[in-house]
This record gives sequence, structure tokens and C-alpha cells, in this order.
Amino acid sequence: MEAIVLAGGFGTRLSTVVSDVPKPMAPINGRPFLEYLLNDLSEKGISRVILAVGYKKEIIKSHFKEKYKNIDIVYSDEDIPLGTGGAIKKALTLAKDKEIFIINGDTFFDVDLKEMYQFHKKNNSKLTLAIKEMEKFDRYGSLILEGDKIIKFKEKKYIDKGYINGGIYLINKELLRKEKKEIFSFEKEILENKNFEIEKYGYKSEGYFIDIGIPEDYHTFNKINKERKKL
Repeated sequence: MEAIVLAGGFGTRLSTVVSDVPKPMAPINGRPFLEYLLNDLSEKGISRVILAVGYKKEIIKSHFKEKYKNIDIVYSDEDIPLGTGGAIKKALTLAKDKEIFIINGDTFFDVDLKEMYQFHKKNNSKLTLAIKEMEKFDRYGSLILEGDKIIKFKEKKYIDKGYINGGIYLINKELLRKEKKEIFSFEKEILENKNFEIEKYGYKSEGYFIDIGIPEDYHTFNKINKERKKL
């Protein structure tokens, strides 16, 4: 299996605690967050990763080079910020598989990728999201489901219970081929855009989820991994 990891962001919200490296390289007990992510992907059957890099990309390249453990690594370079959609579109030109996982480089979500792949194929889906049920939250937008289909993305607001987008996608390689823009948001232009007429499926996972994009959760992930030593 193959994955694109989005690792080109500036990490603006995290800049008060991590400012000298790209956000995915934020240190977690002496190791970059991206190592934790790649270790997890390796254990779950990913053998090739396309790192979509931009901001301070040389730090990532010099650390991981072309191989990390049993994962082959290639790089999709952004010379200017392309947004999540533009970054995915460019990285897809380097993909070999017909179905590609997309992973946010600042999020850890313990998802059974093989099971998600089977769910994706069973539904003949071109776009599947790993989704997570949460309680009492206002930081994330929520999803409206009809069976396994996602029919609406709702804006961020406090709700007692609901499903969120967990930041892991499985897409058909041809999904963005007709998209003419080079710079765009995958979330706004593809996921939430009613005019992008494609059925979107939600694969429900109860696995551990955390987004290190804000200092509070960054410190939480540090603390958890200090106690557990490893994920």
C-alpha cells in the first residue's frame, strides 16, 4: 500500500512552542513526530510514502532521505504553498497505486488501514474518509451521515456528540485529474464543495486520535509517549 503524507505546512498555531522546524518534525521526546507517524504506517502495511514537503523541506529530506525502515520515500516539492488540494494533486503524479492513502502530517489516528481499504473497495468508493466519534467538542467541524455516506460537512461549533473528519483519506488516483486549479484546499474545494459531485464514504474508527497542531495537544502527545515509551 502507498500513502501521501502532507508535510509542507507552516505550523502557525504551534509556533509558540515549535518554531525552528516544519510542524511534522516537532520533537516528541527527542524524536520527530513524523517518525511516530511513519512507524505506524509501516506497521500497518504501507511500503511507499510520498512526502509532500514545502516549508523548511530540507530538514525533512536530510533526516529521512530515501528510505525509512521498510518504507521507500519519495518527495513531492512545493516551491510555493499549494494548499492541501494542490499538494495532493501534485503528489499524485508520483503515485504508483490506483488507490492512495492521504495522511495529514500533524495528526495521529490509529486506523486499521487494511480494513479501511476493504471498506473502500466494497463500496466502490473514489473517496473514503476515516472518521471518529467525539463528545463535547467545538474545535472540529462535524459530519452528517446517511448510512456509510457522508452527506454534509458542518461548520465548527460546540456539539455534545458527533463524527469528525480524522484526517486520513483513501482516494482514487484519478480523483483530482480534472481539477484545473494548482492551488486549492482539499477540504473546501473537494470535501465540502457540493458542486464536486462524488459520493463520499465514512469509515468509522474508534482508534486513538490526536492533532498536534495546537500547543495543548502537542504537549499531550509528548506526555502520553513519555509514559507509554512508544505507540
